[in-house]
Amino acid sequence: MLLVVLSAALFGAATPATKSLLSELTPFQLAGLLYLGAALGILPVALRSAGLRLPARTDRRNRLRLAGAVATGGIAGPVLLLLGLRAAAATSVSLWLNLEVVATALLGVLIFREHFRLQGWLGIAAALAGAVILSVPAGSAGLAAGGLVLLACVCWGIDNHLTALIDGITASQSTFWKGVVAGTTNLALGLLLAPLDADPLTVGSAVFVGTWAYGVSIALYITAAHALGATRAQVAFASAPFFGVVVSVLALGEPLTIEILVAGILMFGGIALLTRERHAHAHEHGILEHEHAHRHDDGHHAHDHGEPRAGVWHTHRHRHEAVVHAHPHWPDLHHRHGHERD
Repeated sequence: MLLVVLSAALFGAATPATKSLLSELTPFQLAGLLYLGAALGILPVALRSAGLRLPARTDRRNRLRLAGAVATGGIAGPVLLLLGLRAAAATSVSLWLNLEVVATALLGVLIFREHFRLQGWLGIAAALAGAVILSVPAGSAGLAAGGLVLLACVCWGIDNHLTALIDGITASQSTFWKGVVAGTTNLALGLLLAPLDADPLTVGSAVFVGTWAYGVSIALYITAAHALGATRAQVAFASAPFFGVVVSVLALGEPLTIEILVAGILMFGGIALLTRERHAHAHEHGILEHEHAHRHDDGHHAHDHGEPRAGVWHTHRHRHEAVVHAHPHWPDLHHRHGHERD
């Protein structure tokens, strides 16, 4: 739990840190340097877990999913976020980043035919209400900045779903290649669109922020999620915007207004409702063979290794036999089914 909170603190601090760097770097240049830093930060984890080379058996569909995740989450998302950050206060942008959870959830409903109970819809409504409260007082500029951050969150929501479907590529490999490809692409575009006027200290600071706020943060989150499980880790990581607000107020001297406090309460309350959302129904799993990190106490991995591995995370290619069962679940690698809404 300490690891995931530290991960959230590093990621949350990235918003006010990048706000100060935007005075000397364009959004494309800064996005490129941040993601190259992220690749540097995740490199030790990738080398230690599965190496950098993608498995030779990675099929075309999974390569396309990885390419889509790079395009949306690595290239488009960061640039949209930084464009919004350039026009708005870091405190507001920190809280708007809660919309990533909302966007991911709504995409699950619209694309994967999952559904919410009343609790889930109330969570979405609360989070969106908080976002509106932050946007309206600033007029059209605030609405435009909020819209850019919302688009960035939609990009990351698409990235989340595509990444969840990738089979046979570890999270550290995916993050490393996303950082290298997206970082190089955005930096190249940034240098084509404008000269690099920043001094070496600023460039180094951008890479440093990316290394810790994206690369090391992700590495800590992966480690924590393996021990805690994805759901508990995600709930703890939802504290990241709180750290962003605190750093923005203390380091940048931004005011802590009543609008920020009310919006924060609404958005954190909404995210809490969303993370508690579950649904259960009878569903069928067909025969499936794939590779991903798993453990044997989740109800989906009963294959025998000849040794006890119930609570140990490990990765190898394995086969699922056909089964019909019912249990509370999220849309994930094993639950991408459509069903009648009830």
